[in-house]
Amino acid sequence: MPKSLDHKRRFHWAPYVALAPAALIAAFMYVGTMVWTIWISFTSSKMLPINNFVGFYQYQRLFADERWQISASNLVIYVVLFIAGSLVLGLLLAIALDQRVRAESSLRTIFLYPQGMSFIVTGLVWQWIMNPELGLQNVVHQLGWRSAQLDWIVRPHLAIYVLVIAGVWQAAGLVMAIMLAGLRGIDPELWKAARVDGVPLTRYYLNIVIPMLKPMFVTAIVLLAVGGVKVYDLIVAMTGGGPGIATEVPTKFVMEFLFRRANIGLATAAASVMFVTVIAVVGPWIYVEHFRREKGRKPV
Repeated sequence: MPKSLDHKRRFHWAPYVALAPAALIAAFMYVGTMVWTIWISFTSSKMLPINNFVGFYQYQRLFADERWQISASNLVIYVVLFIAGSLVLGLLLAIALDQRVRAESSLRTIFLYPQGMSFIVTGLVWQWIMNPELGLQNVVHQLGWRSAQLDWIVRPHLAIYVLVIAGVWQAAGLVMAIMLAGLRGIDPELWKAARVDGVPLTRYYLNIVIPMLKPMFVTAIVLLAVGGVKVYDLIVAMTGGGPGIATEVPTKFVMEFLFRRANIGLATAAASVMFVTVIAVVGPWIYVEHFRREKGRKPV
């Protein structure tokens, strides 16, 4: 074998050999722990994990548990409204900044500032804002509007929407940055051509610009969905899952039964259901965006 060919072959395999230890560690840490978690959900583990197989007993308990049902419904409400609110507000902010307004850099910094805060800080800030005795309601009452009722955070049927407001307040700046990057990548000649044709500004953005921002929307939705599904610290900081269990979410349910109630079997069953749900939602998108696109490419 020629020396040059042997050198190229060794050089081709060198990156894979170098990355093999990290890949094995990642496979063990992620795939191994996921498999172990799913296995424990089929046991009767309490404080410590044990290997006595009990079938779907933990899942039957889980789906019959009223607390889990409330947690799942709260998560659906939170994620849907959180994604929709963040996309709408972030897009509107991006469009406003795309008009080349004055002090654009300062405004971008202000809008992005909440994203730099942790959800714990965001939760504490909004807990104070919505506190009936110290926050917004107290200020409005002192201004003379005594009939105003802004104590949503202590009302079981409204508290989850306060969490949505806090989440959107923090995430809208990130969506704004993603959308603004997409808007700045659109040829300005399109707007000039639209003006010549007499296309209104609203129609220009709805029919021309927004369809061109599909990759940005996909990126933002994936990031928001991941953040929404794993929301935990915002709940703990703002409401602690209350009033009662009105703002309980699956992550709070898992942590509650894993550490405070010492029921590892039920907690891992809940975590496994969350994992399967995420895979069922993200899996088709990964297939369409990557594997199907690769198949559709013609060889050159």
